[in-house]
Amino acid sequence: MAGFLIDDERIRIMKTVKMALIGYGNVGQGFARMLKRRSEYIKETYGCNVIITAICTHSKGAMIDESGIDTENLDYSDFKNDMTSFQVIDKADFDVMAELTPINIKTGQPAIDHIKHGLSRGKHVITANKGPIAWDYRELRDLAIANKVTFFYEATVMDGVPVYDFAKDTLKGCNITEIKGILNATTNYILNAMENDIAFEDAVKEGQRQGFVEADPSMDVEGWDAAAKLTALMNVIMDAQITPNSIKRKGISGITKKNIDEAKENHKKIKLLCHGWIENGQPIGEVSPQLVDDDSLLASISGTTSVVTMTTDLMGDVSVIEHAFEPEIDHTAYGVLIDLIHVLDSIIIESA
Repeated sequence: MAGFLIDDERIRIMKTVKMALIGYGNVGQGFARMLKRRSEYIKETYGCNVIITAICTHSKGAMIDESGIDTENLDYSDFKNDMTSFQVIDKADFDVMAELTPINIKTGQPAIDHIKHGLSRGKHVITANKGPIAWDYRELRDLAIANKVTFFYEATVMDGVPVYDFAKDTLKGCNITEIKGILNATTNYILNAMENDIAFEDAVKEGQRQGFVEADPSMDVEGWDAAAKLTALMNVIMDAQITPNSIKRKGISGITKKNIDEAKENHKKIKLLCHGWIENGQPIGEVSPQLVDDDSLLASISGTTSVVTMTTDLMGDVSVIEHAFEPEIDHTAYGVLIDLIHVLDSIIIESA
């Protein structure tokens, strides 16, 4: 990925990196808190101060302050309701934009256009929204290269677990021919609960109480979230150039207690599996409930744990596991933070 080319004069005077947060829900707020916690590390390591100069929300409007926004004492009454997200992106003063709006699984919009506007302005872009990677990755990647900026998206799959970095940096020289895994924590949790004689509906309610199941779990239960994640992985790691509509998809709403019990009797478990591969030169993806052997790695992935296994020509199968959901740890916010650190790395590399 091309880095941000900076002339010597700008390198000499650059003391501050400015950020715009487009979307300020749980992820945006978690990132702001984590950025505050790591501000000294960033100063010591990169010799710069990262400040947030613009925040845009769907319900409360937007705020721009070039001197930096105090996110710990945010006053929403200062937000302007007449400023659109695109006006913020096109007019605010920032170096890095984080696109953190909720996913639109059907189109990837307006996040795709948010990112295009940022990249076209010559700004580095980070996103935690899997929609743009699932629907329009190649165009966004090429737009970043054309504008000599970076585009990062580590938080889009398995939260902040470095799946993309692992494939790109650790498995250099390997040809990844297949991707398989359990990528949706909600459905894995529900199926695990049903194995323990908890009703489907009760499992959903408990997950909602704990905070990791959405108020409307249909996107998870019907396999859409898993399909989008598989699409994103295939687009980035296998250069598949597909969309979620390309994935053969079946969710877990039809799984019954009888199905679970029959699987147990045969020493198996039911898991919602994602599987992507290349066949006759064409990318193929599938999300569906599958039987797995009790003693397999996939069977051991319980509760809100996730796993992805990449099949390579030089290393065989290599797996990355994200352990169970912990309320006090914000993996997604870390995914955004590590992408910011990648941006800072790229600035240093390109300016050397």
